[in-house]
Amino acid sequence: MSLARAYTNIALVKYWGKRDVAQMLPYNSSLSLTLDKFYTETSVEFTDQAEDQFIFEGQQQPISAKMMRVLDDVRQLVGSQQKAQVKSHNHVPTSAGLASSASAFAALAVAASHAAGLELSRRELSILARHGSGSASRSLYGGFVLWHAGTDDQSSFAEPLSEQVDFPIAVIAVLVNQQQKSILSGAGMQAAVTSSPYYSAWVKTAEADISRMSAAVADQDIAQIGKLAETNAMRMHATTLSADPPFTYFAPETLQIWELVRQIRTKGLNCYLTLDAGPNPKLLCHMQDVSKIVAILNAEIPNLTYTLCQPGPGAKLMAQ
Repeated sequence: MSLARAYTNIALVKYWGKRDVAQMLPYNSSLSLTLDKFYTETSVEFTDQAEDQFIFEGQQQPISAKMMRVLDDVRQLVGSQQKAQVKSHNHVPTSAGLASSASAFAALAVAASHAAGLELSRRELSILARHGSGSASRSLYGGFVLWHAGTDDQSSFAEPLSEQVDFPIAVIAVLVNQQQKSILSGAGMQAAVTSSPYYSAWVKTAEADISRMSAAVADQDIAQIGKLAETNAMRMHATTLSADPPFTYFAPETLQIWELVRQIRTKGLNCYLTLDAGPNPKLLCHMQDVSKIVAILNAEIPNLTYTLCQPGPGAKLMAQ
């Protein structure tokens, strides 16, 4: 039995849309920051039992096609037909736009490969995790991570830009709704790809954002990182609003918080909003400004739940 832990990441330049669904290849490259507070722990044991088993939060669940693919990839690499018992626990709300699939499949890739006796490189693990969830390719690493869109299975992988983040960037995750979203990310991506007239423009601008965001990270420029992340996020969400039929992941509180963030900036504080396919905003700011930002939000919207995150570590094996 092997136990692994992987952390979620927040995409600063988003991945939104697959040009090859079978291979999980994205239309554009993406860039993320791994967070230290949200994570998944997964154990895998291969045995001679009759079928694969998945136990999530103590309850047996069906094995998804994506999970089966990762397990089958591992079995193919070692030439085994043994079945897996997978046990997983999320320290992050599931399917709420908080990247639970990223941490889940990164942890699965590490645990399953080690349980099978494989010694894969981190690039190989990134590709394996991508077969379950695109964003999981980035959660193999800590800090700032770049996922290359690539042209085929082996050229689409993530690598770290800066794993040891030594400047005081903070992320305030605001939980306005922890329920599973009504439109899952895969379906939302496909709808945007096939029906938004703005989708091709999204891909073009997202690719251009990669070089700008990479430079901002190298310069340790929190304000520029935040500006680019907020603009990129809203351009992504424009593809959902322009889909046919249109849809959105925003909740009323999401828009209210975005407006408050805009007001906070008028007070001289660097604070920027980003969010993935879900209603829960993440606010990028300087660590020294966290208490002031939270105080302003609490004064306007009482009883919100906050989690203060800093740059987190990469996936790791906890026990074997």
